[in-house]
Amino acid sequence: MAMSCKDANKAAAAAAAMDNGKYVRYTPEQVEALERLYHECPKPSSIRRQQLIRECPILSHIEPKQIKVWFQNRRCREKQRKESSRLQSVNRKLTAMNKLLMEENDRLQKQVSQLVYENGYFRQHTQNNALATKDTSCESVVTSGQQHRLTPQHPPRDASPAGLLSIAEETLTEFLSKATGTAVEWVQMPGMKPGPDSIGIVAISHGCTGVAARACGLVGLEPTRVAEILKERPSWFRDCRAVDVLNVLPTVNGGTIELLYMQLYAPTTLAPGRDFWLLRYTSVMDDGSLVVCERSLSNTQNGPSMPPVQNFVRAEMLPSGYLIRPCEGGGSIIHIVDHMNLEPWSVPEVLRPLYESSTMLAHKTTIAALRQLRQIAQDVSQSSVTNWGRRPAALRALSHRLSRGFNEALNGFSDDGWSLMGNDGMDDVTIVVNSNPEKLMGLNLSFTNGYPSVSNAVLCAKASMLLQNVPPAILLRFLREHRSEWADNNVDAYSATAVKVGPCTFLGSQIGSFGGQVILPLAQTIEHGELLEVIKLEGVGHSPEDAMLPRDVFLLQLCSGIDENAVGTCAELIFAPIDASFADDAPLLPSGFRIIPLDSGKESPSPNRTLDLASALEIGTAGNRSSNDLAVTSGTTRSVMTIAFEFAFESHMQDHVASIARQYVRGIISSVQRVALALSPSHLGLQASIRSPLGTPEAHTLSRWICQSYRSYMGVDLLKSAGEGSESILKALWNHSDAIICCSIKAMSVFTFANQAGLDMLETTLVALQDISLEKIFDDHGRKNLCSEFPQIMQQGFACLQSGICLSSMGRPVSYERAIAWKVLNEDDNAHCICFMFVNWSFV
Repeated sequence: MAMSCKDANKAAAAAAAMDNGKYVRYTPEQVEALERLYHECPKPSSIRRQQLIRECPILSHIEPKQIKVWFQNRRCREKQRKESSRLQSVNRKLTAMNKLLMEENDRLQKQVSQLVYENGYFRQHTQNNALATKDTSCESVVTSGQQHRLTPQHPPRDASPAGLLSIAEETLTEFLSKATGTAVEWVQMPGMKPGPDSIGIVAISHGCTGVAARACGLVGLEPTRVAEILKERPSWFRDCRAVDVLNVLPTVNGGTIELLYMQLYAPTTLAPGRDFWLLRYTSVMDDGSLVVCERSLSNTQNGPSMPPVQNFVRAEMLPSGYLIRPCEGGGSIIHIVDHMNLEPWSVPEVLRPLYESSTMLAHKTTIAALRQLRQIAQDVSQSSVTNWGRRPAALRALSHRLSRGFNEALNGFSDDGWSLMGNDGMDDVTIVVNSNPEKLMGLNLSFTNGYPSVSNAVLCAKASMLLQNVPPAILLRFLREHRSEWADNNVDAYSATAVKVGPCTFLGSQIGSFGGQVILPLAQTIEHGELLEVIKLEGVGHSPEDAMLPRDVFLLQLCSGIDENAVGTCAELIFAPIDASFADDAPLLPSGFRIIPLDSGKESPSPNRTLDLASALEIGTAGNRSSNDLAVTSGTTRSVMTIAFEFAFESHMQDHVASIARQYVRGIISSVQRVALALSPSHLGLQASIRSPLGTPEAHTLSRWICQSYRSYMGVDLLKSAGEGSESILKALWNHSDAIICCSIKAMSVFTFANQAGLDMLETTLVALQDISLEKIFDDHGRKNLCSEFPQIMQQGFACLQSGICLSSMGRPVSYERAIAWKVLNEDDNAHCICFMFVNWSFV
């Protein structure tokens, strides 16, 4: 770019020299006038340049062509400046990352040396005591198990100001030994690769007490700002209900000791929440680094204490915290350590892996902290506004409100106003009711047309269920794309009456349409795999003026955990009816689903696995998968799904609404169980073994027509190694590396078939494929290109499209090297459909 700019400067100078025989030198006044126009319009037209000459007498002696050359040079200098700034920023990040990696390498070398020494010691000790170990092996197993369960009894610690300072200094030392030393054996977290564009270096503990995670990374914020953000834990840790600072003590070295009480929401209805009684110590080290470290206060005397709180289990935070070092050129290098004992004994045995998973802790807490810092730093540097007129911080606040409201309803704490309602003889669905005025604030608004909303209470129906052999991401994608399979339009319409009806202000482009359900994107965080979107349910509700007149219902929806390759992340689909005017303070009654993997550490889903319900539901067969994909994995993967739905209602209708809510949630559970059975690999494998040959007769015929038409138009075979039988042709077409997709020949062309690569590219299923139209996957340039080539496809039979960008059903951009379109002819040589093949596609 620098070379091209230099060439442009030379060319411009040469042009000026050719005009006047010498270079033009501008006076400061002339440069000021030109700069003023440049900031108004960096690329003025010839008319605007002539107008400038007339308006500024000091430019009257300069030729319009010379002014044009000045603007060209000015734009080139601006590009050079921006590129130089970008390269300097990248260089600073690489330098800091190199420093981090060198420190990590030193720490790992120390850890290796320590492990080698311990291995040699234990090897020698084992050889010397082999006979003794054999004689007392049974007794040793029993004794070791008892010792593991028993908590060592230490004398009470002094909690006076002097004693708290001693505890704080001890916490600081232990935290630093974990953050930069070898006190904990850290292993790289699966799926996390360090690099200049990664979120950071993330590791989880191996073989230590409780669960622990560690991360280090770069953020473009000053250390004091980083500390402020991280101390506000409820703003970025969505499971954190509250953090109360009960006492603050300054220390002689300029630090601060704080006594905190923290509460965490329970992630499911099957377990209580967790709370912590903490000491937090903030200090500045000799090298200028800022340290914020924390630990639980237990077994203390002569000082403040926190008694047990109802509905919470007292958990323990072992020395944890943040080491924040200033980075050369601005920004900070941060080390984060989270180390907790979540008391897994207090939950049902099936849920204990959730409380014993360091991977889950890393995703929920450690990575969430780094992500919040990066997003805030990006907001400061870019200050961007989305096409919805909202800044990223406002959209994050909306998603945070959805998640927090869902957690509040799921936990149903009495101090929030929730009370338990009796069951109907079955305890599968729990009903809680809230009449707290603060909960209802914003819901009792009048409709804009004068019709009042008189709801004065909120009811929540919730339940949990265990799933086996169903990847959470795949199940969640089905629930997102096929709302009509589990939701009741009447219930959606009823829920929408809790908010007022206003004029529609949604002006974004539609990203996906699934049977009357239109998805309008608001924000997408690729590294988090989180989507914030508006769902428009067309014609679901009824107008207050005329009950026979349908109206659209709008839902604000948060979808996270849809990345199949992520390990140990929970998947969530949370939504709430909203006013069509969509104000930032719109009242929200969140409902939805949360699916938490319980065996995240044992195995990860296949990256090639996609949601192909056609093999197990109404259409298609399980033969559409290769035998490797259908093989039953060794061991059972388990997850727990929690469902919670909120309803606003009038108090005199409580029993009636509770009955409807119970039946509705039970119906959803039944639908989810049916879908989960269809998605389980064992069910797919069973279907494949029963149903033979591969695929339906229609699929065999279509695959044969696709290959015959391709050979007829292109003169070469589409499939290089396919056999003669229709079954082998379909199998080879299904496993073809390029995306092959068929669409109907209609005014509104919709997709009718896709191979495995095509489904992966569109991020959809054979069931949902028919809800996607051809024009929706192309951008404006692609649509224009397709329209220009369409007559050639119909007349000549084929056309080659240039490289471009298309969109998946999830809104992700997909690049392709080239595309080939050809007309598929049936047995009578009539056009049956159009087939597209996208060559060398990849997600951008």
